[in-house]
Amino acid sequence: MDSDPAQFYEPFEAFSAENPAICVGCWFKIYSVAELMKYSGDRIRVLYSFPHKLGASRICYTAWQQVNGLAAAGAEVLVCPGALHRPVSAGVRVNPTLARGKLRIPYKLLGTDRALELHDCIVSRRIEKLVGQIDIIHTWPLGALRTLKTAAKLGIPTVLERPNAHTQFAMDAVQQECDRLQVGLPPDHEHAYNANKLRKEEEEYRFASRLLCPSDFVAKTFLDKGYDSEKLVRHFYGFDHTMFYPSNAPRNSKRGLTMLFVGACAVRKGVHYALEAWLRSPACRDGTFMIAGDFLPAYAKRLAPMLCHPSVRSLGHRNDIPELMRNADVLVLPSVEEGSALVTYEARGSGCVLLVSDATGAICRHMETGLIHSVGDVATLTLQITMLHAERLRLEKLRKASLDSAHEITWTAAGTRLLDVYREALVG
Repeated sequence: MDSDPAQFYEPFEAFSAENPAICVGCWFKIYSVAELMKYSGDRIRVLYSFPHKLGASRICYTAWQQVNGLAAAGAEVLVCPGALHRPVSAGVRVNPTLARGKLRIPYKLLGTDRALELHDCIVSRRIEKLVGQIDIIHTWPLGALRTLKTAAKLGIPTVLERPNAHTQFAMDAVQQECDRLQVGLPPDHEHAYNANKLRKEEEEYRFASRLLCPSDFVAKTFLDKGYDSEKLVRHFYGFDHTMFYPSNAPRNSKRGLTMLFVGACAVRKGVHYALEAWLRSPACRDGTFMIAGDFLPAYAKRLAPMLCHPSVRSLGHRNDIPELMRNADVLVLPSVEEGSALVTYEARGSGCVLLVSDATGAICRHMETGLIHSVGDVATLTLQITMLHAERLRLEKLRKASLDSAHEITWTAAGTRLLDVYREALVG
């Protein structure tokens, strides 16, 4: 990418605690206050369809937080998960599709694809009986096509979550990077090319009333594929402020820079770029680069010479991520493709300065609340690491500015924004 990385983050500045409901920017329709107020007096009735185990890890955690955030924001929520992994907020009605009580249909028994299709079939039948009782339906990829078609027939607005970029873009970007590194991608990997998956997701895109884009980067990948800007709406994810908060202990300005990576150590996350930049920077002489996450074996083998450097600590999977973040100066994430990485929200809440590519979907402003570089630009990333290593006052200024506005990107704030997105869909 040769464009200014900061441009992808500009539209987010339109959101604020004082005026969170209006979505502005060159890619998105602007609604008048009067239009949005049309639904503000009534509780919006949401059917939230999630085909996986609500409250488990990764997207299951994201969906769980969205459901709780919607309830806190005042929505009336009926959630239909495949199964419920952990309790939701009081007042949220739960009606699983692949479980009853303690009995569950094992996903492994059916196979993931069949389990998602069965979930979709069950939800699509349920909504036929709920006409007049729900205002909008929130769906997730690969478990939504029948639901979206049925809702369209019944005239019920729908939104489809896009936790990653356009699937064709994501598959191509990851494959190109794997080819460049000569690292094979496992055939069952979520980003390996899969024609059936792509065809189904593109059909879901077509039938959804709106596509929920958690970052301007995600929206751009759809715009580049020819999608109408009015079909795309911006929301964001968040962090749990009870888990991710900064340390009160004073920072030792004389210690070496501590840089942290958190996540699955796969090609798409760009760990190789982080390692290259770190080892080119003088920060590696007295600093520490911690990598928290498991590596794909072929990728670890490819990076072995850099991982052996004494300043690099490969920690493997960790359960103490909040503490690691509190003790780190910087979170690095040089991804080639993301939706809007949760670790970037959590790092900001913990007091880490973001050092990210323009494909991470991170909510930050370049040189104000973080540092952004173009995908693959190791030279710029090296300069940024060097600057933070040498200029501790700048590091502290970025950290303070990031923390001062972190309350705007909690899960509570995300729930409020998501409810406003529903209002936009209902008036549109």
